[in-house]
Amino acid sequence: MNLELHYGLLGSLEAALIALAVGFVVYALWWQVCRRAALSHGHAIGVASLVAVVIAAGVDSWKMFSLGMVRLESPLYARLALASIHDPDQLGTRVVLEIIGALFGVGLGWWLFSSRHLENDTTDAP
Repeated sequence: MNLELHYGLLGSLEAALIALAVGFVVYALWWQVCRRAALSHGHAIGVASLVAVVIAAGVDSWKMFSLGMVRLESPLYARLALASIHDPDQLGTRVVLEIIGALFGVGLGWWLFSSRHLENDTTDAP
């Protein structure tokens, strides 16, 4: 997915909004699977959170991790490593906001789907 995001904080906020949408969609899909398999909301929230964070922030997290592992003694290697990153100045902020956005998307999905599920539940549990 080659979305051209803005630079700076605006680009990080755009990435967070995309991560929010990813988290919501992943929870909606996983909620259907867990409902059919008779699993609890905790399973749906946990797995959806993990999958949403990996999808939304996986590439940027890996780039941030690999910058710490790559030997950057040579200016050529440093230039090559930084050239593959969209906005290296805001990489840490973008990763944090993507993780927060994905988790908020899962939380929003849980809030919407569980409240609708509770309204439709007519069973009397002891």
